[in-house]
Amino acid sequence: MRVKEVVREAILEDIGRGDLFSLVSDRRLVEAKVIAKEDGIFSGKLYIKELGEMEHLEIEFLKYDGNPIHKGDIICYVRGTANTVLMYERVILNIMQHCSGISTNTASFVELVKDYNVKLLDTRKTRPGLRVMEKYAVRCGGGTNHRLGLDDCLMLKDTHLAAIDDLHKFIKISRKRIPYTSKIEIECESVEATYTAMSAGADLIMCDNMETPDIMKVVEYRNKNYPHVLIEASGNVDKTNIVAFAQTGVDAISSGSLIHKAVWLDFSMRIEHK
Repeated sequence: MRVKEVVREAILEDIGRGDLFSLVSDRRLVEAKVIAKEDGIFSGKLYIKELGEMEHLEIEFLKYDGNPIHKGDIICYVRGTANTVLMYERVILNIMQHCSGISTNTASFVELVKDYNVKLLDTRKTRPGLRVMEKYAVRCGGGTNHRLGLDDCLMLKDTHLAAIDDLHKFIKISRKRIPYTSKIEIECESVEATYTAMSAGADLIMCDNMETPDIMKVVEYRNKNYPHVLIEASGNVDKTNIVAFAQTGVDAISSGSLIHKAVWLDFSMRIEHK
């Protein structure tokens, strides 16, 4: 979903048929400031800027997507009539808190593997309708996006493989039917399965729920026989084991917890009369 569509849906959800406060507000001009209540990585500006343009709010940002923030920092000033500012207060805060929570969580993972030549990837475990926004927040935290959907990479997971009789034949046919620029990734749960997938012509191998010694064997075999193939580690990756995965020599590590285990960052809005 595009930025404007996400913002519009959020507004419609919160306002409904209209903010009742606007029926009695005297429409005085106010200035509000959004304040960080804890440390983290800020993100959400892209969406809040769009909201301001759509609803004619003047928003002055002091922090930008990807910036580190600290408790007490002023993130932005929001200026307009009282009824307008207050009408969009919760939407503004929800977007900032959601995005910044994901960015902060992602940054903590990135910090752990910064000394290794490995990319940290997200997954498709996202909230319905919010995938683009959540993956944007991952980028703001220093992570890298995996595929956005089923249309940009052919990934064959265990459920797909169960419906394929001849993997070599299937990949040969796939090369003729999928776009020329699309890659083929195969999920493997054993060392032997990775060997088969590489020989069948996979571009990427996902070592799913494999022990690190086995992943090291896969990397060594790839280096000797299929140096063009990329290796991804996945499955129950968290902060306690991500370094061990990074030390195996894989090209990338994917983790759904970057998004679905993220905790919202806390912000508040304070109103002042102009």
